[in-house]
Amino acid sequence: MDEDSAWVDVRDDMRWLADGSAFTWVSERDGWRHAYLVSRDGHDVRLLTPGAFDLISVAHIDTDGGWLYYYASPDNPTQRYLYRVPLDRSGNAERLTPADQPGTHAYQIAPGAGWAFHTYSKFDTPPVIELVRLPGHEVIRTLVDNAGLKETLAQVKLGETRFFRVGTEDGTQLDGWEIRPPDFDPNLTYPVLFYVYGEPWSQTVVDRWGGRNYLWHQMLAQQGYVVISIDNRGTPAPRGRHWRKVVYGAVGVLASADQAAAARAIGRWPYIDSTRIGIWGWSGGGSMTLNALFRYPDVYATGMSVAPVPDQRYYDTIYQERYMGTPQDNPEGYREGSPITFAQNLKGHLLLVHGTGDDNVHYQGTEALINKLVEYDKPFTMMAYPNRSHGIYEGRGTTLHLFKLLTRYLHENLPANPLPSVQTMRGDE
Repeated sequence: MDEDSAWVDVRDDMRWLADGSAFTWVSERDGWRHAYLVSRDGHDVRLLTPGAFDLISVAHIDTDGGWLYYYASPDNPTQRYLYRVPLDRSGNAERLTPADQPGTHAYQIAPGAGWAFHTYSKFDTPPVIELVRLPGHEVIRTLVDNAGLKETLAQVKLGETRFFRVGTEDGTQLDGWEIRPPDFDPNLTYPVLFYVYGEPWSQTVVDRWGGRNYLWHQMLAQQGYVVISIDNRGTPAPRGRHWRKVVYGAVGVLASADQAAAARAIGRWPYIDSTRIGIWGWSGGGSMTLNALFRYPDVYATGMSVAPVPDQRYYDTIYQERYMGTPQDNPEGYREGSPITFAQNLKGHLLLVHGTGDDNVHYQGTEALINKLVEYDKPFTMMAYPNRSHGIYEGRGTTLHLFKLLTRYLHENLPANPLPSVQTMRGDE
């Protein structure tokens, strides 16, 4: 049985071998997420995927053929590749995804593991879906090439993108991506908009096609914004158990500190205007936006918070209690992790957006925050979408209206016009 002082991730990766002598199991017992082969009586536990890396998830278990197929990316937590390892430990793991295809890969593997539907994308490249023969990864047929979308993108002036790492004050290296304006000039300074999630449920810094958000962020870059996203500690990146679970009982505290540390470090880049730092996010990212604005009011000038959880006591137990314990056992953690506790510190511009019919993150949380901001006489802007759910997409024109609202709010409160850098004004080399 697995035990953990934080939480145990439940994964449906248990498979009996054909002869019933053992089963597969995924565990973090040595500090990394690995696959094990466990004997029927539980006494013999054999590590199948040794090494200082995380198995991201199991893709397929071929008990007849004797292989376990899994996703991992030992050298880069922003990417995803397919590996396989023999269940009898008769050989080492082998990577099946071609080495010349960096990015994110997903496979629907057929029984017998001889065939798979393979989906591949990169940050700037829409997905391609192929039928491949395994283990050689021979492409038999391309099923979806997204040629039309690629042709359209080729006609758009897109900003340069890159992945990077930035250090916090304690030396922790955080992964990030950046989109620069298409006409980027290193002699100018630009406002930066951070796109954040930051909670244990999801990563934002992944090398895969970003769809709607990617296209909107590119549009903002065209208008003169540098757009950046950072994965703080506590996000589900494949960087070990401690990375993911260090936030237990204090969701929102260390995470927002990491985000602010990254923002301060990036604010010292020569082409970033540290007085024009904005942040936006949805759901957990909306909560993190509030924590950033309220906890670090001297770092962030503008925030746009969509469907947030201002008070953790109002969110559902299957999520909140998994990462925080119960409010009865951890009242101080709930208080410290909730943005509403620090609402009196707001200095910058705040846009709140919420669907009144949200059956995931209930609207009452935003109402409670509104009352608190009113109590402290803090100005803010609020947009309620009547009877919309957590995705705020119901009703004709809703998505377009929402993103035009976000864009307009940025233009009004975080102007995009680039300015000469300090070095340029001084005439420095």
